[in-house]
Amino acid sequence: MRLFQLAWLLLAVTDVAAASTSSTDGVTAFIKRRLPDHVDSFQVSIAKAPSASIAANDSYNVSSGGNGKIHIQGTSPSAIMQGLHRYLADVAHVDIWWFVGSELDKAPKALPRLVQPLEGSSIVRFRYHWNTVTTSYTSAFWSWEDWELQLDWMALRGVNLALAWIGVEKIFTDVFRDIGLTQEEISSFLSGPAFLAWQHFGNIQGSWGGDLPQAWIEDQFELQKKIVKRMIELGMTPILPAFPGFVPENITRVWPNVSLAESPIWSGFSGRFTADKYITPYDPHFAELQKAFLTKQNEAYGNVTSFWTLDQFNENKPASGELDYLKNVSHNTWQTLKAADPSAVWVMQGWLFASDKTYWIDDRVKSFLDGVPVNEDMLLLDLFAESTPQWQRTESFYGKPWIWCQLHDYGGNMGLYGQIENVTKNAVEAVQTSKSIVGFGLSMEGQEGNEIMYDLLLDQAWRKEAIETDKYFSDWVTVRYGADHKEIPENLYTAWDKVRSTVYNNTDSSVTAVTKSIFELAPSISGLVNRTGHHPTKITYDTKTLISAWNDMFSAGDQARWLFDNEAYRYDLTDWTRQVLANAFEATYNKLVEKYKSNNTKGVKCAGDRLQAILQTMDQVLDTNPSFKLSTWIQAARKSGGEAADFFEYNARNQVTLWGPNGEIEDYASKQWAGLVGNYYAHRWQMFVDYLVATDPKEYDQNVFKKKLREWETQWNNKTTHESVNVDAGKNDMQIVMRDTAKNLMDIFNL
Repeated sequence: MRLFQLAWLLLAVTDVAAASTSSTDGVTAFIKRRLPDHVDSFQVSIAKAPSASIAANDSYNVSSGGNGKIHIQGTSPSAIMQGLHRYLADVAHVDIWWFVGSELDKAPKALPRLVQPLEGSSIVRFRYHWNTVTTSYTSAFWSWEDWELQLDWMALRGVNLALAWIGVEKIFTDVFRDIGLTQEEISSFLSGPAFLAWQHFGNIQGSWGGDLPQAWIEDQFELQKKIVKRMIELGMTPILPAFPGFVPENITRVWPNVSLAESPIWSGFSGRFTADKYITPYDPHFAELQKAFLTKQNEAYGNVTSFWTLDQFNENKPASGELDYLKNVSHNTWQTLKAADPSAVWVMQGWLFASDKTYWIDDRVKSFLDGVPVNEDMLLLDLFAESTPQWQRTESFYGKPWIWCQLHDYGGNMGLYGQIENVTKNAVEAVQTSKSIVGFGLSMEGQEGNEIMYDLLLDQAWRKEAIETDKYFSDWVTVRYGADHKEIPENLYTAWDKVRSTVYNNTDSSVTAVTKSIFELAPSISGLVNRTGHHPTKITYDTKTLISAWNDMFSAGDQARWLFDNEAYRYDLTDWTRQVLANAFEATYNKLVEKYKSNNTKGVKCAGDRLQAILQTMDQVLDTNPSFKLSTWIQAARKSGGEAADFFEYNARNQVTLWGPNGEIEDYASKQWAGLVGNYYAHRWQMFVDYLVATDPKEYDQNVFKKKLREWETQWNNKTTHESVNVDAGKNDMQIVMRDTAKNLMDIFNL
């Protein structure tokens, strides 16, 4: 039976956090924090797990007690939080949201009584959250207040297993100092704050533009202590970073005979910033550093986990493809983990198997995984299971426990997008088919505006049958806008149902992730439209459908003016308007190219003016909401950096534009933000139009234009600003901006 086979997973959690799993203190603290007016309205308790199996999945029961309180009973704090979520969302119609924040304080003063209990059981043991790179694309500059909201969001949705990567630079620094490396040698190894995730992966090393301040390293370490403590309180098991093997290149000064290998050059970076050195797992020094790495974290956070994340070959090929070599590498790595922590479970992203299938053929995957002889000592994350699942071709990772993950978004790109059938039907089929699946998880590279897609998978973890999305979207709309306890206009439901069956129901297998608009890419007369893969520009739905849905959403605000004071509505209307305008840009761009190729200079100028009008209109729309502003990102970076504010701002600017000192991964993490659209993208496109006007089509040279463009992009990256953000800026102007936009939309589309 699978439940007995996977009993270790429950033990791995309970053995290291027994006090947490038997205590409701964290849930009580959550209620005090988010529902201060209802502290005495809830009664929570731990229920005994079914005796049939120690590894039974979580379950909850919510009922109205005779004492007038809402009684929530669950098999763990996480199960209680899920029961609390179901009551708050389904009955009280309040929730916590990304960007919008917590609206739990808007729960009715007199909480509704339940006619019959709410009951639920998870279909998987674990509900997982985070991708290693999310710590750079999303939370690079987060404060404790940001993390506190994030952790409460996670807990309320039943997440009970999560990466905890923050502050590891302190561990690196201390461990390397202990063996005799200098601060200068260590600083040349660590990357900038917006790029640390790829330094953790061994893809890059060092930093362009400055060094990490020690004060920031210490601050992040203190922040990590708070994060881990709160995770435990809320019933989550943190996954802490193990030592992956990557070391400063001067390691041979202190260990002259250490056995080193070199990672390949990554994504076109120069040797100064890539080709990381790593100690081979056969070398005794690897085990020494592993022991030090885990020990220092246990001393800092307590014995809070047996789960350790370790990725050695993320987009980096091993030194050899020989099967025995691959098996020995993983075997020796596993041995170092078990020597440092006898209960250790090696958590590894399965992204390498999906990103380089030509290298990671089945035999190599099997050999590498077979290097860990005890299946239960490894946990694989099938990172992109909704689009390129690896569990099927690898026979459920050859028996290793694994988690079905939805990646969905790359680089924090912002297109409206989803695969509702894959996230529901495919995930459930995996549970029915695979004997070693143990969880569902969210593994987005960046958190962005398609929040419903992430809610959908976490809710599917509590449903045996695939969720019927028509009802799900309708219920979600009720909660999304229902915190004000006013009647929601019917056309809001209509709007979301239109995008449910189109925008969020992508069935084009060539488009596998969130889309981006061509205006975010370096201008060219070819190669921009209809890109596919996981950075697609191809639009997979009828753009008129989204215009119709947008009109329904905007009309709802006309009908019920209170919606313009509803933060969720304000966010969504901004987000949808952004997408409608982005779609319009492509149609106008096609006319620009057509006019240029026919040598129609007047037509080029006219189309160029229209492109600028679209971008400036979009910038005005985005400027009505702080969640869509470049200045919000920059301000957070500067505040996080302290005395190194200028360096942190450079990191923030560089990540969302050039992504590298010389544009190595340019526009990968592009964003549709006010300030970025109106100043950066608009300027690039104006330079492009000016170049076309001055250049005969027969003499067009993309390299000539690109050289001029790069000079300007570099100058923009090096700018600094002390711009502050007024979170209420534009709030009173939103209705006017949207009304003007509505008047212009049809004209834009009929160009």
